[in-house]
Parts: sequence; structure tokens; C-alpha cells
Amino acid sequence: MTTTTTDKPSFVYVTFIATTAEKLWEALTQGDFTEKYWGGRRVESTWEPGAPIVYRYDEGRKTDITGEVLRCEPPTVLSYTFGVDHGEATEPASRVTFELKPLGPMVRLTLTHDQFVPNSKVLPGVTRGWPGILSNLKTFLETGKPMPFGNWDKATAA
Repeated sequence: MTTTTTDKPSFVYVTFIATTAEKLWEALTQGDFTEKYWGGRRVESTWEPGAPIVYRYDEGRKTDITGEVLRCEPPTVLSYTFGVDHGEATEPASRVTFELKPLGPMVRLTLTHDQFVPNSKVLPGVTRGWPGILSNLKTFLETGKPMPFGNWDKATAA
């Protein structure tokens, strides 16, 4: 059975963060950082192309996002497949690409999440999830503290 993906990006988010590209890169690729702004999820990977990537939570006992590193060019481009490991994940992995562009005292971060199958069940969660995750990342890098996590589902559904 052949599965086709859409030709255009399905989700693009751009934000400007008062930080350096190196610090932002570290926040995207180091588990000690991700668990502070991504709902307790700790990323693990060697970041070599072809290497696995996994997001663990619940003190490392559970995973819900897995993939494979596609491209890693510190501190400008990071791309990996994005497979969701829970009930709705009966579809192939999509693709996440982070592009970092230094602009003086800030960095423009562009997230492109694409290659979803038609009628993806994962896409609605992505469109709710990324704005909150990236807002929390921005707040964390600019203030040193993440936003209160609280009931993230209600906040991102509004």
C-alpha cells in the first residue's frame, strides 16, 4: 500500500527570540532544556543524520514522539521525522524542520512541520501543540523560566 503526503507545508510557525543561535540550538537539542519548556519531555539523540530521536516523559518511563534525524547543521538547520506513539498514530511519520537565522540581538526561528498524509489525525494536535511549545521556549530563553504548564490542553485549544 502506498501512502502519499501533501506537497505543501502543513504547518509553519515563525517567532523571534532574544537569544543567540547557539543557545537556541542547545535548547532544541539538549534534554536538560527540552524538559523545561516541552511539558517535561526530554529529547534524546546523537543528532547524526540517520540517528534515532526520542522524546521521553514521566521520568523517562514513557515516550510519545520518535523519529530519525534527517539533517543537522548546528546552529542553523535541524530536521527529523516525527512519529507519534499513541492511539491516533496509525499513520507514517511527518517531518519537522527548524531553521535558525541570527538577526543581531535575536534569532528568527522558523518551524515547518510537513509531509502529513491526507486527512492526518496528527495534524490537528500539531497545530494546537507547536504554538504553546514554541511560546514556552521563547519565554524560557528570554526570562530563564518557563510559563506555568497547568492545563496545556485547554490553553492551546482556546
